[in-house]
Amino acid sequence: MTDTMRAWRVTAHGEPEHVMSLDEVPVPAPGPGQVLVRTRAVSVNFPDALLARGQYQVRPELPFTPGIELCGDIAALGEGVTGLEVGQRIVATDIGVMAEYASVPAAAVHPAPEALDDAAAAALLIAYQTAWFGLHRRAGLQSGETLLVHAAAGGVGTAACQLGAAAGAKVIGVVGSAAKAPVAKAAGASEVLLRDETWIDAVKGLGGADVVFDPVGGSAFEGSTKCIAFEGRIVVVGFASGEIPPVRANHALVKNYSVLGLHWALYQQRRPELVAEAHQELTRLAATGAIRPVVGDTVAFEDAAAAVQRVAGGTTTGRLVVEVAK
Repeated sequence: MTDTMRAWRVTAHGEPEHVMSLDEVPVPAPGPGQVLVRTRAVSVNFPDALLARGQYQVRPELPFTPGIELCGDIAALGEGVTGLEVGQRIVATDIGVMAEYASVPAAAVHPAPEALDDAAAAALLIAYQTAWFGLHRRAGLQSGETLLVHAAAGGVGTAACQLGAAAGAKVIGVVGSAAKAPVAKAAGASEVLLRDETWIDAVKGLGGADVVFDPVGGSAFEGSTKCIAFEGRIVVVGFASGEIPPVRANHALVKNYSVLGLHWALYQQRRPELVAEAHQELTRLAATGAIRPVVGDTVAFEDAAAAVQRVAGGTTTGRLVVEVAK
């Protein structure tokens, strides 16, 4: 292992393609409770764009390395780390992994599922954990219920579609363009609707939604309140639309539905044992073929800034993955 490595760094706040640079920096040393990982692949997430823009809930001091999700091999163990081995193929989440090596908390590290290649494994943790906790921990999705998934062709949307179908739910996907419909269909949506003026009535015509998985916010949330079923549950996952909608308590009362927030990172901080349990179940589902991250495209490490910009533009389907090393 060399003393230096290549790492992408955000040098100022702005659009990713303008503020990210590929630099030569020292390889980090794992501190107590940390693991040094040789990076194989990094999945690009919307928070990477928000980090570059300085709009994420965490604002690292400039310059900093973006990237929050990887697949790689353990290169070294910090003091006090047990249960992991040098050379083990793993997946992990932490800010700062868009680099050839990354030092991450041991608590954020999980064995990589053998059924998934590097690109798919890199795209597993955040999307599928988010979908799992949203559908099962928060909404209590039951077999036979109707699940409405917004942005159903995106990374977390396809995860929700796959997990909903695996749970025996009837999945309705909403997508932003006709070109994205086949992706949602392939992920398990039995019905795919375009995000236009007709989707709300279409969902009503299908009996309403028992559970809504909403990473979009704005008009998607507002429309969901109009087609939610009796005792329905709307899971608020994010606001990719850029609009944070108001939650009208009187409307929730009159229609007898629930609005549930999901901040998955809090489980990582407060209930890591639940994250480990979910990872075991997701690994099992991957082994059976019930789930597999939809990787829309893979790009070279040198093209990472352009990849983050593509995700920021909201035009991608599935996950975009940066290949770092074989």
